[in-house]
Amino acid sequence: MERIVIKVGSSVLTELNTIAKERMLNLVSLIVEARKKYEVILVSSGAVAAGYTALKLDRDKHISKKVLAAVGQPILMSAYKNKFEIFGIDTAQILLTEDDLDSRTHTKIFQQIIDKILENGILPIVNENDISTTPEQLFGDNDQLSAHVAHYTDSDKLIILSDIDGLYDANPADNPKAKMRKIVNEIKDEELTQEFTPNSKFASGGIVTKLKAAEYLMDTNKEMFLCDGYDLSTAREFLMDGIHNKGTLFSKKVKEQ
Repeated sequence: MERIVIKVGSSVLTELNTIAKERMLNLVSLIVEARKKYEVILVSSGAVAAGYTALKLDRDKHISKKVLAAVGQPILMSAYKNKFEIFGIDTAQILLTEDDLDSRTHTKIFQQIIDKILENGILPIVNENDISTTPEQLFGDNDQLSAHVAHYTDSDKLIILSDIDGLYDANPADNPKAKMRKIVNEIKDEELTQEFTPNSKFASGGIVTKLKAAEYLMDTNKEMFLCDGYDLSTAREFLMDGIHNKGTLFSKKVKEQ
């Protein structure tokens, strides 16, 4: 059975300062379906945004963001737990920093934990532990985290569900004629040095962080699929039926179209 990582962004999980319950349930339903075919690891953003639903602090302030994450993490996990219980699936929370994947000993422990959790039919939910850590210990965004999780768990693919539905040949917000690049096997340096453009105040980056994640995985001969997190039909078709109508597949295994 193939192993995949599914990463979901804050903008998909929250709306109008609350958890988007219907979208979360749609995500949970997709994961339940995908688990029939894959071993699934979920990397979920949303702790800070969830915290903001209970406590209105300025997320741009360093300590306030940590407080929001501390408040929001149990809110987020409780929401997941309630929805996965509908389908009889237990969940496990794993909080990581960059340091956890920067030492052979720590990495080995993480790999063993993931393997044992999956072996017992439990869904691991991974997020960055930004509560008691310094900026130097953090990935800084869950796109980078999910790419490293995919690599170190020997997953076959990373699926990013985002408010960005794919990579375009121009900015679609500025150019109505912009076309989606369905398959990409090379990322140019200038694409990786663009200005960060998050679409949500709770997001950590825009297309740039996703391109960096894709490059990291492509360099390790793995694939990343970027698609719409609001309408999960693209992800479902790609994962369950092998159909690639929309979204962007980053892979060195295929030629660019």
